[in-house]
Amino acid sequence: MLYLHDVWVNWFEGEENGYNICSFHEWRTSDGIEILDQVPVLYIDEKTFHTIENDLHDIPREILDQIYKRAYTRKNQDRKVLEYACIVTDGQAIIAFDTMGYQIPIRKSRLIPRQERLVLELIEGREAKTYHIDNVEEKEFHILSLPPESMTGLTRRERQLKQLLMIALDQLQVSQCLEEIRYWLTEWQPENYSVIKRMNFNQAWEHLYNDLVTGWSNKHENFCRQIMKGQAFYENILEEEQNNMTTKSVK
Repeated sequence: MLYLHDVWVNWFEGEENGYNICSFHEWRTSDGIEILDQVPVLYIDEKTFHTIENDLHDIPREILDQIYKRAYTRKNQDRKVLEYACIVTDGQAIIAFDTMGYQIPIRKSRLIPRQERLVLELIEGREAKTYHIDNVEEKEFHILSLPPESMTGLTRRERQLKQLLMIALDQLQVSQCLEEIRYWLTEWQPENYSVIKRMNFNQAWEHLYNDLVTGWSNKHENFCRQIMKGQAFYENILEEEQNNMTTKSVK
């Protein structure tokens, strides 16, 4: 069994999309960084790695048996065993996970660059082991879990705001209020008012969604602020992300 020691992790909990497990350059000083005293390293096939990184599917029993109580975390002088925690790599990407005692990768983290290099050095000259995952179906993306191409090139902050915007659009779709969707589409495209006022609900919603799901810009952000206005919970998140613009990254 291969091991890495004194591993920095920044756990993202319950994430089913790899794009939300932030790389080191996007870590913030406000994140809860932990140190793993010892953690096993497995070199696995690409399909299994992709499933662990981008889903909350059960981890193969063979992997769980291999890593059972082989990882430790240390806080001050206390050393605590983790039932199922591991670093996995397919030879290209690398991720750490902790099941928190369950069989799914509840917490996931990227590694710092120096430790990523150490992982690749550890597996040099070795072959990836192939595992079987039962009942894996092709992942279906939707408005609250966008496909990776909709998030490509966006910063952590922009991804967060885009997800808030999709929540707002989902709420609009649930409401089925024709005047409301026409209003917001007109706010987004005022030059098309004469066309918009003749659209039915589905036409207007699809038009707005298809425009907003593509890319990110200041126009997107301003629209996000408009549509979230008056919703205290989401306004607080927007404010936090605004503050994070000036927050220093972990060095």
